[in-house]
Amino acid sequence: MRVLRRADVRAVLDGEEKTVLDVVARTYAAHDRGEDALPHSVFLRFPGNTTDRVIGLPAYVGGSEPAIGMKWIASFPGNVARGGERATAAILLNSPLDGSPVALVEGAVVSARRTAASAALAAGLLLEGAPEGYDAGVSLVGCGVVNREVLRFLRARLPALRRVTLMDHDRGRAASFAASCRTTWPELEFSLADDHEEALRAHRLVSLATTAGTPYLSLDACVPGTVVLHLSLRDVLPESILKARNVVDDTDHVCRADTSLDLAARERGDRGFVEAEIGALVRSGAAHDPTRTTVFSPFGLGTLDTALAAQVLSEARSRGLGTDIADFLT
Repeated sequence: MRVLRRADVRAVLDGEEKTVLDVVARTYAAHDRGEDALPHSVFLRFPGNTTDRVIGLPAYVGGSEPAIGMKWIASFPGNVARGGERATAAILLNSPLDGSPVALVEGAVVSARRTAASAALAAGLLLEGAPEGYDAGVSLVGCGVVNREVLRFLRARLPALRRVTLMDHDRGRAASFAASCRTTWPELEFSLADDHEEALRAHRLVSLATTAGTPYLSLDACVPGTVVLHLSLRDVLPESILKARNVVDDTDHVCRADTSLDLAARERGDRGFVEAEIGALVRSGAAHDPTRTTVFSPFGLGTLDTALAAQVLSEARSRGLGTDIADFLT
């Protein structure tokens, strides 16, 4: 059993955005081909507590380099006000040969980067053929870890990106986010939006990564042709979902657990408003829709965590990173 700390994971993944994008694309394609096993996520909630939760995501990824894993990720939003992190996670990897546990990998970095890579991958696909300039700016709604990683991966996937508009219910947090990002990406121009409508109008690409528990946001302010990366899944009002072109990672997974799409499916009575799954688009290509707002809503497939954690483990072994516990099973 090898234990990989956060520092080990970062040492492997920092500067490897294209590698992560490739892992995510291959894993989505494998899912579309039916080469994985992906049970529904398990949500652990607590009596009298409507905000905190722990989610278990078991997964098997097949192909030439099979992997078995389980991500156990806790989301405690109150940690942020106390100076901590909202999400913490661990990923357990098992041997595809005999099922024995082979690694425990710090999972928050893996989770954030696979989420951001999936968003950037979708942005590139869904903006394919869009007018010039559509990939030059992005509005980030929610100034936390995930949207910072989204920006990192958008820079790798959309090299024309130059302008960033920020929106957060805490304006001071948005200002601090901008200051930090300017240090990392001095070539980017940052501005702060006063409200959601201003953020939605500012650019043809929008990323929503908040802690919203119930939908609150209409997309009426979006210009037709806008691509919305709906990463937090519970921001967009069901009526806006039903008017949009909807792309998801897995229809069955995303239409549950009171997501905006789950509520939209209940309102409509079916899931026919979902136009495509991202794995099919990875395999066959996609085209920009200039007539409607396109919403990409990824539930967050456990196969992505397992595949990326396995990639991290392989590279960590080659570099001698991590701590081996030889007698773990004795």
